[in-house]
Amino acid sequence: MAARIRSNEHHHGVAGKDRYSGEQADTDFEHASPPMVYKSRHISIHSRVESLGEDFPERFSNLPLTYGNGRERSTFYLESGGFGGYGRGGGGGESEKDENEEHMDEEDDDDEYSRLSRPLSPGHSSSRSSLGIPIWHETLFIGVVIMAQFMGLAGLGQSIAPMKFIAEDLGVTNPGEQAWFAAAFSLTVGTFILISGRMGDILGHKRIFTFGYFFLGSWSAFAGFSAYIGDQIFFDICRAFQGLGAALLAPNALALLGRAYPPGIKKNIVFSLFGAMAPWGFVVGAIFASMFAEVAWWPWAFWSYGLAAWLLSAFSIMIVPQKLAYDAQFAGKSDRPAWDLQGSFLGVLSLILINVAFNNGPLFGWDTPHVYFILILGLCALGAFIWVEAKAVSPILPVKVMSSTVVYTMVLVGIGWGSFGIWIYYSFRFLEDIRGFSPLSVSAQYVPAMICGLLAAGATGFMLTHTPVAFTMFVSMAAFFIGELITATQPEKQTYWGQMFVAILIMPFGMDMSFPAATVILSNSMPPEHQGLAASLVNTMVNYSISIALGIAGTVEVANNRHGATPEDIFWGIRCAWWTGVSLAGCGVVLGAAFFGRTLLREGWKIMDH
Repeated sequence: MAARIRSNEHHHGVAGKDRYSGEQADTDFEHASPPMVYKSRHISIHSRVESLGEDFPERFSNLPLTYGNGRERSTFYLESGGFGGYGRGGGGGESEKDENEEHMDEEDDDDEYSRLSRPLSPGHSSSRSSLGIPIWHETLFIGVVIMAQFMGLAGLGQSIAPMKFIAEDLGVTNPGEQAWFAAAFSLTVGTFILISGRMGDILGHKRIFTFGYFFLGSWSAFAGFSAYIGDQIFFDICRAFQGLGAALLAPNALALLGRAYPPGIKKNIVFSLFGAMAPWGFVVGAIFASMFAEVAWWPWAFWSYGLAAWLLSAFSIMIVPQKLAYDAQFAGKSDRPAWDLQGSFLGVLSLILINVAFNNGPLFGWDTPHVYFILILGLCALGAFIWVEAKAVSPILPVKVMSSTVVYTMVLVGIGWGSFGIWIYYSFRFLEDIRGFSPLSVSAQYVPAMICGLLAAGATGFMLTHTPVAFTMFVSMAAFFIGELITATQPEKQTYWGQMFVAILIMPFGMDMSFPAATVILSNSMPPEHQGLAASLVNTMVNYSISIALGIAGTVEVANNRHGATPEDIFWGIRCAWWTGVSLAGCGVVLGAAFFGRTLLREGWKIMDH
């Protein structure tokens, strides 16, 4: 039996001293994946650990907890669980080793793989997860974390759906000024995500995550009180700080999930659920905001949203496992990430100035000096940011990891989600202003997107494990393009089931495929020490591109709607904005096809590790 164990370890490449005999293994250690095939001829180290836990419960009683976390699958943790006594002078000693090997030899005639069909020991009961917590606790943990994505998109939907009610109370009639209701939120989400991720790396992901919910709820409440003040600028400022709260949530939520689960099917499912919350959050946020605006008063949408965020903050303090808390995050680490103050300041300054210029262009015209002057300052700050990051010791955005693949992927995400921002904003305006539906009726028309979001998440999980990830990215760009094209070509008067319904079914596939696919591409293109940066970059592009694209589409609309003198002029301006989105999505299809073709020529039909 000892020889058989050594043979099994040889298959999995355990380096150094053989754990059972002290002999030298031939290959380097590699982490074993959990056994997924029952009749495999190669038993994994994981299943061997389970076997030892059953045979010697008094010796290996802590294996389920030390070995269950995929981040800890190493020889160090195997030794801490009791393997150190094998093949070593200390610990168990030779007599203990011989006694254990004698016990194993008694089972030498048994089927080596029959252990896989045995009932698990109490420590491995299905009532506990790989985090060492009960299943119900893990379910609540996943729920409170993926709600970060839900709340982020709900914060966007709650200002778009009841826009007419908000604009009326605040005295805003200019469509360009109304666009700031949504653009201010997306601006700060996209601008501060990288900094929020670094804050989590330094101060603890759980701390920033729970504080993010509290901050989000507080400024949502302030946004509701702007109805008493009656000032649009105050409301836009509150929306911007509300977006900052969402920015604190997004990267740290992904970091918590990334630390909780090793690469595998379970991680794919959890991240797909995280992405599926995007359409759910937007639609639910739009429905409740519309309902409050029509039945009660629109500020109640922001006050109830703030209350929900406060409850989630308190809930996350209790639910996020201690294994993911501050002490566990920095246990055994002498060096921690440092602040990049210069880079953070220049990065935020450049992104804000560029965004303000693009969204003020439709309001004041691009020939107004202060508009293009702000844009020039923003571009100069962006250049200074790149120069500082190239020389920084601990940069917030390492320039050396920005390979052509990373840049290409970020451009695709920006183009696709920018077209989505145009589609969702102008679709609401079209259905309300041109077809005359109420905000609540319009929000209800987007309910099918919730179902398609779940289907898209499932399809994405399948495609990421069966097709090249670049192909998934290309399909998402095609979904953005087809949905935008169907919407842009619809007539002024038509049944909902003709084109709008079809577009609503298609667009979630662009959303829920592009996010995980881009995260996988960037993750595979970056070294291990920058894995957390991958999801942060994707989140930044998703939110920032929405705000920039709204500014571009607003410029096109204002230039073509003849000041909205008639309903026909308003509709023509909306249609021109849609065609701007079609152009962006079309560029995404072309670039996505080129990216997939280049990947296919270089690597063939390769299923990337993720």
